[in-house]
Amino acid sequence: MTSRARAVGRAFFDRAPEVVAADLIGCELSYAGAGGIIVEAEAYGQHDPASHSHRGETPRCRAMFGPPATIYVYRIHGLHWCLNLVTSRSGTGAAVLIRAIEPTHGLDAMAERRGHVDTRLLCAGPGRLTQALGITGEVDGMPLRDAGVHVGRRRGEPEVVGVPRIGISMATDRPWRMVARGSRFLSRPIPRSISA
Repeated sequence: MTSRARAVGRAFFDRAPEVVAADLIGCELSYAGAGGIIVEAEAYGQHDPASHSHRGETPRCRAMFGPPATIYVYRIHGLHWCLNLVTSRSGTGAAVLIRAIEPTHGLDAMAERRGHVDTRLLCAGPGRLTQALGITGEVDGMPLRDAGVHVGRRRGEPEVVGVPRIGISMATDRPWRMVARGSRFLSRPIPRSISA
């Protein structure tokens, strides 16, 4: 990309997580000179049994209870970092997990961090995405701007589809995994029953 899209404001995030997740599809995500277009995101809220915040604030999920546009980063399986953007007003324990982006800039740096893999797989999955961008737990609890994470406005109007979330065992029927229909860069394809 030759120029960054204008950043979304804090008010963008001060809404229900499933609404923010849908509106993030097509937005630009950048960190340390690398990034791309968000093509997949999942919503999680406090009254959602699949959410880390379901049982209330803990040291692990404290950032989820912060103000909108705060970063929540956690490790999954003790291996991979996962990037979440806090939504709703402070204290609600809601966030959106960024699951995949279509890489558009900083490709060499991302490929080096990931081991020179296929561009389609550079950021297809939350662990791959954070590894490619170099995001770690150091930015957990920080406001987007202070952490250097840029979320730019959409440049077009992608077709957004809500499908069941993946990698969870509870509340699996909620269509809170938002994806860009037709994207080659998703962590997992849209279910055939929905994609037709």
